[in-house]
Amino acid sequence: MAYDYEKLGLKVGLEIHRQLDTKKLFSPVPSELSDEVEFTFQRRLRPTISELGEIDPAALEEFKKGRTYIYEGSYELADLVYIDEEPPHMPDEEALKVALQISYLLNATPIDEVHFMRKIVIDGSNVSGFQRTAIIAMNGKVDTPWGSVGIPTICLEEDACRIVERKDKEVIYRLDRLGIPLVEISTTPDIHHPEQAKVVAKYIGDALRATRKVKRGLGTIRQDLNISIKGGARVEIKGVQELDMIPIIIEREIERQLKLLEIRDELRRRGVKPEDIKEEFYDVTEIFENTGSKIIARTINNGGKVLAVKLPKFRGLIGKEIQPGRRLGTEMADRAKKYVKGIFHIDELPNYGITELEVNAVIEKLGLGEDDAFVLVAAEEETAKKALREVLQRAREAIDGVPEETRRALPDGNTQYMRPLPGKARMYPETDIPPILITEDMKEEILANLPELPQERAERYVKEYNIDKSLAETLVNDERDELFEELIAKGVKPSLAASILVVVLKGLKKEVPIENITDEHIRDAFELYLNGKIAKEAFEEIFKELALHPEKTAQQVAEEKGLTLLSEEEVERIIDEVIQQNIEVIKAKGMGAMGMIMGRAMAKLRGRADGKLVSQLVKKKLKEVQGSAP
Repeated sequence: MAYDYEKLGLKVGLEIHRQLDTKKLFSPVPSELSDEVEFTFQRRLRPTISELGEIDPAALEEFKKGRTYIYEGSYELADLVYIDEEPPHMPDEEALKVALQISYLLNATPIDEVHFMRKIVIDGSNVSGFQRTAIIAMNGKVDTPWGSVGIPTICLEEDACRIVERKDKEVIYRLDRLGIPLVEISTTPDIHHPEQAKVVAKYIGDALRATRKVKRGLGTIRQDLNISIKGGARVEIKGVQELDMIPIIIEREIERQLKLLEIRDELRRRGVKPEDIKEEFYDVTEIFENTGSKIIARTINNGGKVLAVKLPKFRGLIGKEIQPGRRLGTEMADRAKKYVKGIFHIDELPNYGITELEVNAVIEKLGLGEDDAFVLVAAEEETAKKALREVLQRAREAIDGVPEETRRALPDGNTQYMRPLPGKARMYPETDIPPILITEDMKEEILANLPELPQERAERYVKEYNIDKSLAETLVNDERDELFEELIAKGVKPSLAASILVVVLKGLKKEVPIENITDEHIRDAFELYLNGKIAKEAFEEIFKELALHPEKTAQQVAEEKGLTLLSEEEVERIIDEVIQQNIEVIKAKGMGAMGMIMGRAMAKLRGRADGKLVSQLVKKKLKEVQGSAP
């Protein structure tokens, strides 16, 4: 659906986090991931009152879940700093310099003195219960066709633990990711069009990649969106992985907020007030003693109960779609999920084994009017009450419109509730790290050695290496440019390197998982080519096999598939066979048979001969046949 974004008052801000490819931030530990586990320990975390005497609502929400956190680690990738048994060391100098490089590329002004702060985080992802973060630069900007977008802060911070498994009351984390340096780049909410958000994210991503010191791959970049419209609320959407999904997610959030505002207006028209939503639990277990609902029957058999709450004047609105496939009832269920797996509400019943007779019995017991609704939960009594309190709270928020909250991006562009928006009372000074001066000498050195932006690099490739512009841009956008330059330095022709890295690899994308093909695989394949062991025609077959079996080497695949180059004598023998098999056609067509003979010869040689050599030999043989013709 096309919206009038100006009329809607759309405001979008971005937060982009990208891992730096340096050592960890607060001790000289490699910033690598590993499945090796040499020790484990566990912690419980609780919220603390800030210096202003307030408790952060997001931290309180996590505490209510009552979880225990298990940490796994190896001695190589997690020292005493990262199990919170030793104070942090001074920040990694290289990480700091890369962050300053990025700041200049984004037109920001570095600050004179860096002060690290502690940000309260008690979902277990930081062993200490807080994340260390520092502002590095301020007042940057990105120019777009829709106008300039400000970058008020660029921060350097430590990444969190990697989640391994999440259970109801226990979460298992891996320590290897904890402490990897991250840059956090925040924009002002001056983005007023979904496509503008994509352009800004692309520009920031280009600046990050320009340093050649950012990590690549899944999980190394995280993009969050802050979205609001007139009458709605600021909603933070976390975990947007792909650039192309940014406009879709924004459109879906606009749709969600507009639909929630429609629900609000209808509730107000019906005269519903927040105080009408009362915490009254009705035990309706008896109604479901012989139910066909497997979920409810299993709960009752295990000693649980079925509790219901009344939602005055909500009938027909709980089931209203607010995003494709998601309803207000889905939002209520998302809130209750910290206690139960799901809820039942009147707008979706009878269904799920619940009969119309049972629905009517609940309506009668609760004394519901024509517009009134109910929500059911089947669980242990206290757990059911906790879940229904969440439902009641979400119902009260529906009367006000759009709640401020943090949501998770889903693969289809929809979003799901995570927690309330963090408050402002979750930052306090880091006392273990002294202030760091950013000297004029350091600034001048970084300014004098700023890397070229990806767009500039693509333009240079076109001029310097005489390759197609689209090839050059794809190389840069796919982050293959560094490997491209490395291959050229080893003696590979630029046109061939670009063609293999872009055309061949992209051509295989629909057939095989090309993400399994590593830079090392590609280096090895080109090494075989440079050493005269394979022809360029063999690359496609080798990469196809490596994508399916990444544990193999290019050498193994070349040998297994019979792709190693034949000697010139063997190539000539095969061409002679092809010519003899098609001698009558050649006598009739002469050099006009060149294309046919080349095709049949290459099919037999299957990448075991250089195309240029085959062409030379075929041409030579055809002339010989012509010359010997009577």
